[in-house]
Amino acid sequence: MPEQPFSVLLPVYRGDRAEFFERAIVSVTADQTLRPNELVVVVDGPVPDPIAEVLRRAEAGHLTAGVPVVVVALPENVGLARALEAGLAACSHEVVARADADDVALPRRFELQVPLVAGGVDLLSGTIVEFEESEQDRGLVRAWPADPEEIARLARLADPFNHPSVVYRRSAVAAAGGYQHLARLEDYWLFVRMLHAGARVTNVADPLVLYRVGAGAYRRRGGWELFRSELVLQGRMLRLGFTTPAQFARNLVVRGLWRFVPPALRRPAYAAFTRWRRSV
Repeated sequence: MPEQPFSVLLPVYRGDRAEFFERAIVSVTADQTLRPNELVVVVDGPVPDPIAEVLRRAEAGHLTAGVPVVVVALPENVGLARALEAGLAACSHEVVARADADDVALPRRFELQVPLVAGGVDLLSGTIVEFEESEQDRGLVRAWPADPEEIARLARLADPFNHPSVVYRRSAVAAAGGYQHLARLEDYWLFVRMLHAGARVTNVADPLVLYRVGAGAYRRRGGWELFRSELVLQGRMLRLGFTTPAQFARNLVVRGLWRFVPPALRRPAYAAFTRWRRSV
C-alpha cells in the first residue's frame, strides 16, 4: 500500500456500458504503478445485470489485484452531484482521486498525482487524451496550466481542470461546500468555490487519462439545458465575487453562444481553443 493512503471515487449508473466499466475498474486498480487503498463505487440507482455482474467480480477481487471495493448503492438515480457527495462520505481517506466509468487511467496516473497532494496541494488534475474505440487511436489532447496564477486566470472563463483526472483533499472539497447540483457543470462550480476559498492547485502536464468520446459527446455540450446551467453558473460566479461584471458579460456571450455552435463544428472549435490556451 502507498505511504499516502488514498481512495478512488467512481460513480456508475444504468446508462454506462459494462465492458467500459470493467476496463475503468482495472485501470484504476490493477494497472496502476501506485495502487489505491480502496475503490469506492457509487451505484447511482438500479443498474442492469451486466453492470451488476462486473461489480460482483470487482468486490470478489477478480479485477482489482487486491484493492478492496466499497459499494455505495443508492436506491434511486439522484444525479452526479448527490452521487459524488454520497461517495465522498464513504471514502476512508483524506486524499480522493476521481474516475469515471467509461474512461481509462494510464498506469502512472496516481504515481504522478498523489505525491503532489501529499506535499500540500489541495486540488489538481492532469492532461487527458480523447479516444473513441481503440485506446491506441488517440485524438485531442486536453492540457491546462500548472501555474496557480494561470489556473486562477483561466478559471474566470473556463474550467481549468479535467474532472475525470482530478485528485483532491476531501476536507478542501467539504470546506468549499461540496458538489452541488448544476446540470453538467457541477465540477466547474465546485472548482470555482475551491479556488475562491484559497485552495492550493496545480495540474500535471503528463497524459494521465484516456477520455472516451462517443458520437454524441460533443452534442451533449450544447443545447438549452446546458445553456440554462451556464446562466446559473455565471450568475453564481458573479455573486461570489469570483468574476467581475465585465467578465460576467463576456462569459455570457462567449460561453453562452458556444452552447449553440453546431455539433459538427464543436470539436474543431474546442481543439483550436485548447491549442490557443497551451500557446499563451
